Amino acid sequence: MDFNVPLDALGNITDDTRIRAALPTIFYLLENRARVILVSHLGRPKGNIDKKFSLEPVAVRLQKLLGQPVKMVSDVVGKIPLQSAADLKEGQVMLLENVRYNIEEEKNDETFARSLAELADVYVNDAFGTAHRAHASTEGVAHILPGVAGFLMEKEIEMLGNALISPEHPFVAIIGGAKVSDKIGVIENLLDKVDTLIIGGGMANTFLKARGYEMGKSLLQDSQLDLAKTLIRKAETAGVEFILPVDLVVSQAADPEADYKQVSVENVPNDWMALDIGTQSAEIFAEAIKKAKTVIWNGPMGVFEMAPFAVGTYSIAKAVAESGGMTIVGGGDSVSAIEKAGFAGKISHISTGGGASLEFLEGRELPGIAALQDK
Repeated sequence: MDFNVPLDALGNITDDTRIRAALPTIFYLLENRARVILVSHLGRPKGNIDKKFSLEPVAVRLQKLLGQPVKMVSDVVGKIPLQSAADLKEGQVMLLENVRYNIEEEKNDETFARSLAELADVYVNDAFGTAHRAHASTEGVAHILPGVAGFLMEKEIEMLGNALISPEHPFVAIIGGAKVSDKIGVIENLLDKVDTLIIGGGMANTFLKARGYEMGKSLLQDSQLDLAKTLIRKAETAGVEFILPVDLVVSQAADPEADYKQVSVENVPNDWMALDIGTQSAEIFAEAIKKAKTVIWNGPMGVFEMAPFAVGTYSIAKAVAESGGMTIVGGGDSVSAIEKAGFAGKISHISTGGGASLEFLEGRELPGIAALQDK
């Protein structure tokens, strides 16, 4: 499972989306009288036992969601987990402690994977969010036990896969976030599939500069300017409509208390920075989204954690939610925006995988999926 949920300073879960997303698989196993052993990581303890990364809060939340006890096991391999597994009755659940407390997990150590495999008869991977990692619990075990996909994994593969292989057209992709370098593979893989590519967020600044606009103190990647120009040319050659912002919300600092104003892309002041798309850009983006039969959105339109610079992201969330087409939203910030705006129920599929969904959209093979039997 991918129970890598956000916790506050007191160790309380602030968003249980990933836990809820795993429930269909867990309920199915319980209804079919399986003895269920749950494995997950949380955070980056780097092989050290650190209480702040304990899965105990997850066990408590799971008990409420499942309506039955969840036995919390203090270790992952060895005598205690083996005895706990042996004692488990049909229809019961136990949760192992953070698998990344063991340094061997991220090294995909074969001996460690075999120790994990000793606990069970069948391996079910429902952790799409870590499917891009070749770790012992995500890839190694699947070479030892019969390995199959859970329902969440199946849905992620089907929804993202269908969007890439046989999308309904017009197909619109909205790519945001801070850096062009983080999304190069996604943009390149989508250019021969989409009809319209919309670029927003900090990465739009690099493309705007590549088109000759002065961007003041805006975050951008000078090292990626030539690549940005190449991608724009590729889009033109492929007949893809390549949409960039025409106006921006700018400020002298990334601070919600700082002065801000809206300007056209031709008029960004020298000592100001772009922190959101403007209202005209939002309208142009929304118009393109409205016509789409397939929409993929990954990445915010600005520094949406700060209210003055969140308008653009929320306007795109609204446009995607109101689209009559098949809609897929991925990436933590985009998902957060959809949920905060109250539109989650109107989205066809909200991907639980950050890095995994990006790599999938890049067309890369994910080790956690490739190792499974039910291709």
